[in-house]
Amino acid sequence: MNWLRRRKIAFKLSLLVLSGVTLVIAVILTLNYNVTRRLMIEKIEENAFNLAQATANRINTLLKAAEKIPAGVALTITELEPDDTELASLLKARLEQNLELYGIAAVFAPTPKSDHDIDAPGFNHHELNFYSRYYIRSYDRLKSSPINYDYRPHDWYQTPKVLGQAIWSEPYFGVSGGTVMTSYSYPFYREKAGHKKFGGIVCIDLSLNWLHNVVSSLKVGETGYAFLITRNGTFVTHPDLDLVMNETIFSVAEAHNNPRVREIGRRMIAGEKGFTAFSSLTTNKKYWMAYTPLPANGWSLGVLFPQNELMADIQALTKIMLSLGIGGFFLIMLIILLISKKITKPLSALAKSADQIAAGDLETSIPTPKTPESNDEVDRLALSFAEMQRSLKEYIKNLTETTAAKERIESELNIASEIQMGILPKIFPPPFPTRSEFDLYATMRPAREVGGDLYDFFMLDDQHLCFTVGDVSGKGVPAALFMAITQTLIKTHAKAQSRRSSAVTLEQVNNDLARDNPSMMFVTLFLGIFNIVTGELEYCNGGHNPPYRLAPDQSETVQPLATTDDIALGVMEDFSFSTKYITLAPGEALFVFTDGVTDAMNNLD
Repeated sequence: MNWLRRRKIAFKLSLLVLSGVTLVIAVILTLNYNVTRRLMIEKIEENAFNLAQATANRINTLLKAAEKIPAGVALTITELEPDDTELASLLKARLEQNLELYGIAAVFAPTPKSDHDIDAPGFNHHELNFYSRYYIRSYDRLKSSPINYDYRPHDWYQTPKVLGQAIWSEPYFGVSGGTVMTSYSYPFYREKAGHKKFGGIVCIDLSLNWLHNVVSSLKVGETGYAFLITRNGTFVTHPDLDLVMNETIFSVAEAHNNPRVREIGRRMIAGEKGFTAFSSLTTNKKYWMAYTPLPANGWSLGVLFPQNELMADIQALTKIMLSLGIGGFFLIMLIILLISKKITKPLSALAKSADQIAAGDLETSIPTPKTPESNDEVDRLALSFAEMQRSLKEYIKNLTETTAAKERIESELNIASEIQMGILPKIFPPPFPTRSEFDLYATMRPAREVGGDLYDFFMLDDQHLCFTVGDVSGKGVPAALFMAITQTLIKTHAKAQSRRSSAVTLEQVNNDLARDNPSMMFVTLFLGIFNIVTGELEYCNGGHNPPYRLAPDQSETVQPLATTDDIALGVMEDFSFSTKYITLAPGEALFVFTDGVTDAMNNLD
């Protein structure tokens, strides 16, 4: 710590204050990021559930609508008992009317060729009469596809017969259809001798191609996607086509040694809903996943939301906040250095004057009395200088003090003027070398060392340029300070808005200026937001001179912009500012100025 003790007071003061400012900025940025991220995730979760549920409802609605088709055909067969021709017409009509169907079949329970009991042991199926009608969609026409095998052992026939209820089958590769499909089998019954007896099933086939199109149409950002699994976890749809009908979510989890994916798969096939963090099964990219079941067939839909894309906004906001924090840090550092210099400068001057007098410049020696009441450097120097003043002539003392004070004021005014001019952008031309859509030039010449006029311009984003021109009431240092505060508030509020609005920016700056304004200072201000692509200019005029619009052909046609009838900033809180819009054509110019232009007079000499 010896190196710190050897430092000057200005350095110690700057170090301590800047350390505190750095800590405060770090805490604010951390809290802002955490709170914003939490709110963002909650909103993403809500939207994810809504999107997943809406898609599941859409698929479920299609499946429920498809279930009515075999139910209606089964009722017709039971009630009307159509012959072969009528049955064929009925099935073909249903297939023609419902484009989502790939095939439809009416499969009747086989009947014995003799009076033997088909359920008796040793009964030969060659002694049975099999009867069915099956039509599939082939390109732009319908064709009959005979079922030339004993269909009784197959799940699509046997399961609804045994359970006595309609079921959706697991996806399978249809031999007749030549495509991956799922079937919905609806049993029907006939009255015989006063008893209901199983009569067969009506079965519809849905190709999974339409289901893949529905799920793949669900886009979330650039890399988000959705997938569908069956009751046992088999992938029905997935962007990676190698997984479809070849892998289950459990086999993929096992291959990647990922127990979390295995647990998510277990919840999905159990019919649960959920929202959780998820890693891609193929790229390990980070996602959030919402999953929900399909009540119609017990399958489950998962929708993946890419974390890096959805969090891009909060990361951009964090960068903006960090930039503002860094800018505020350097601004505070500059203010601290100025204050430190102002505090220590009189001490240095006083010590130097005492040393010069002690060296004999005024033919006198410096007395060095010390009082027990004063123990710091300032008091000791003040007492020493006061003792020297008493030993000198009153005239020399007054002259020395007056001269030192004048030099100090002039120096401070020069420094203030340099600081003020340093705040204003002054790199011309061009201020934006990479931008060829527009030209920009500004200049300011204060009437005194420092003044209250201001201008600024900066890009809000790649497409919008914000620029301001204003005039603070009064002159000198107070006006310059009010100007610096106004310029900082404008840039802070303009960049902090998610939606660009000149009126909202002026309302926020006006409230900040009017809230603590005991000196009743005010500033007239023109603020414009220019779209460099479309040429649209949104502006708000807070009591400032109306700018002039210059014709593109450089003729003498000059038109003042319509005013927004708003008041100067700092006069009254909670004033509602208004906005107007114009569109500048290529080659048009806008001339914005302060009253320094209109009040200027010719040199009469």
